[in-house]
Amino acid sequence: MLTRTVAVPALAVVLAACSMTAAAESPADSTAKASAANRRQQVKRILLIGQGPDSHPWGTHEYLAGMRILAQCLQPVSNVQTIVVRADGPWKEGPGLIDGAEGVVLLVSEGARWINDDPRRLTALKKLAARGGGFACWHWGMGCRDARFISEFLKLFGGCHGGPDRKYKVLKHVQARIVGGKHPVVRGLEDFTVDEEFYYTLKFVKSANSVTPLIRVRIDGADQSVCWAWERPGGGRSFGFSGGHFHQNWSREDYRRLMTQAVLWTVDVPVPDSGLSLKISPKDLNAPRPKTADSK
Repeated sequence: MLTRTVAVPALAVVLAACSMTAAAESPADSTAKASAANRRQQVKRILLIGQGPDSHPWGTHEYLAGMRILAQCLQPVSNVQTIVVRADGPWKEGPGLIDGAEGVVLLVSEGARWINDDPRRLTALKKLAARGGGFACWHWGMGCRDARFISEFLKLFGGCHGGPDRKYKVLKHVQARIVGGKHPVVRGLEDFTVDEEFYYTLKFVKSANSVTPLIRVRIDGADQSVCWAWERPGGGRSFGFSGGHFHQNWSREDYRRLMTQAVLWTVDVPVPDSGLSLKISPKDLNAPRPKTADSK
C-alpha cells in the first residue's frame, strides 16, 4: 500500500490507514475469499470412468486398471472421494452419476464419440461444466474417428485427437519437455524420457481463455503439444494428456504425479509446491490378463 507523508496528528494517520485497508478489502471481497476457501475444503466427488478391454493387446488401453491406480493415488487426499465406474454399453445410470459429481475423468474408447452416444449423457456433462466442474482425459478418451463429434468435446475438454486427419505414433526413448512453468499440474516434474504412443497435431478450442501447453514432444521434426490445461471462460477447469497408451507407464512416479495433480487441479484442490509423493506397490500396478479358454 502506497502512503504519502503529511503533517497530521498520529491518530488521524491511524484512522486513515484503517480506512484504506477497509477500502482495499471490502466485505464482499472477504466473503468471496471465504467462499473460495470453503469450496476447496468441501469433499469433491470425482467420477473415474473406464471401460472393458478394447481390441488393443494386453498391456495397452487398460482403462479400468488405470482408473483403479488413479483412485489409489487420490485416496490419501482427505477431501476427495473417487468412484470408479465401468461405462460399457448404454450405461443408463451414467447421467445420474455425473449429476452427483464435481469432476469427471474420462479414459474410454473414442471419448469424443462416447460423450455423444447418449443425449442424456452429454446433457449431464454440460450441466457439470455450467456449475464449474472439472474435466480430465487422456489417450483414446480424448479422441474420435468421426470429425462431427469434435466440437462438443472441445467445449468441455479443450483439446481433441479427432477426425480422419488425426495422427499418432509410437516413440521409443522420446524426451518429453515440461513447458508449463510453475503450473500446479506439473509441480515436482522435470523433463523425462519415455516409450509412449502420443497423439499429436491435436485440435484445440478457440476461446477467450487460451489453452496452456504443459508438455511438448518432438515428433516428425516439430514440437507438438501433447498435454494441456484450460481454465474455461464460464468457470471450471479442463486437462488433457495424449499419452497413456502403455499401462506400464503407471509404474513411473512422474506419470502418477502428472495424472493425480491434474485431477486435483481440475476440481480446485491445492497441489503442494513440491508436488505429490506417490508410492505404490508393484502388485497394485498389474493389469489383469484376459481370460483364455485354458484359464477358465
